[in-house]
Amino acid sequence: MDIAQARTFLAVVETGSFLHAAEKVNVAQSTVSTRIKALEDQLGQELFVRNKSGATPTKVGQEFARHAIAIVRMWDQAKLTLAVPEGQKRMLVVGGQPSLWDGFLLRWLPWMHTHAPEIAIRAQMTAASNALMRQLVDGLLDFAVLYRPVARPGIVIKQIFEEHLVLVTSEHAPNGPLGENYVYVDWGPEFEADHALNFPDAPAPNMSLNVGTLGISFLLENKATGYFPLRIAAPFLASGALEQVTSAPTFTYPVYIAYAEDHDETLTKMIMRGLREVVAREIPQP
Repeated sequence: MDIAQARTFLAVVETGSFLHAAEKVNVAQSTVSTRIKALEDQLGQELFVRNKSGATPTKVGQEFARHAIAIVRMWDQAKLTLAVPEGQKRMLVVGGQPSLWDGFLLRWLPWMHTHAPEIAIRAQMTAASNALMRQLVDGLLDFAVLYRPVARPGIVIKQIFEEHLVLVTSEHAPNGPLGENYVYVDWGPEFEADHALNFPDAPAPNMSLNVGTLGISFLLENKATGYFPLRIAAPFLASGALEQVTSAPTFTYPVYIAYAEDHDETLTKMIMRGLREVVAREIPQP
């Protein structure tokens, strides 16, 4: 099977028609038919039920669609990864959960640029830790920084620091456990689960944000309350712009780096050195 066959197959699944798939991939309808027939011959399975109204995936076709998506994504990622900019030796693909990019990994990027300028970096943000681990196992990432990784064969996992999410406010005296002007900031599925467990009766917030920096800016400009990593809130707590709600629970999450055990040892040591220096400089303790 080649990538053109996989893309054509997915186009038929998406459009439900050989004709519309031909328009999508910019080939003749006969070419679509030839590619699908060749793919079915290679798999020894019928992938579509063809009729006057179009083409509907069979059960086998529905199952194969998951694999076709993964194949196309891996191919696209391979092309991007191999496209190393001129003057640099290799590409490093880094994945992290959103809250860990905010105020931590973004501080590590300039460290790498200074200490390893020959390394090009491609940064990716993924909310779920299981998705990051899957990308790591599939070879789509060189390493990932995340909460609660699941052990996988061939993957090294090391803790690098502890994250503390604290409730902070610009209201000075918020009413109730979360305050009337509570802003829910999406710090990922781990925080979502702990938040629901600790505040089961809390009403749905009037405002929800999935970008932490937007949330802290909102609190600084409006009377409101929200959960933020201590490393992000610390400067504003020190200046008095925000106050910590000490009666609210603090959520603590170990933060890990995960990478393949056969990853380049010299580069891995460089990455770990940079992360530890950023931790020492940027991560306050409660």
